Amino acid sequence: QVQLVESGGGLVQAGGSLRLSCAASGSIFSINAMGWYRQAPGKQRELVAAITSGGSTNYADSVKGRFTISRDNAKNTVYLQMNSLKPEDTAVYYCNADVYNIRVGSKDYWGQGTQVTVSS
Repeated sequence: QVQLVESGGGLVQAGGSLRLSCAASGSIFSINAMGWYRQAPGKQRELVAAITSGGSTNYADSVKGRFTISRDNAKNTVYLQMNSLKPEDTAVYYCNADVYNIRVGSKDYWGQGTQVTVSS
């Protein structure tokens, strides 16, 4: 079993910054891609940013230049630095990891979500 534990959400004023963290633990042989998704009320969950084990990244157009994803492979942890936050960034942010386990193979796991609220 694998657990993803997120932290770092909260309430911030427009223009402010937050840093999200997500640590994976459990039966992990290796982790391929890790990413952050978000879901605002009444909207579908969408990809915010993703990073491969080799460090290649991709971002949603709406966050390019403001958000930075990074990871520490030794700690099985992914981060999302969010700067210049806007009210439209308000959502529940979910961590995702594509985890390889020798017994199970590759499987997607999700964190429990952390609320980010940006006030205008």
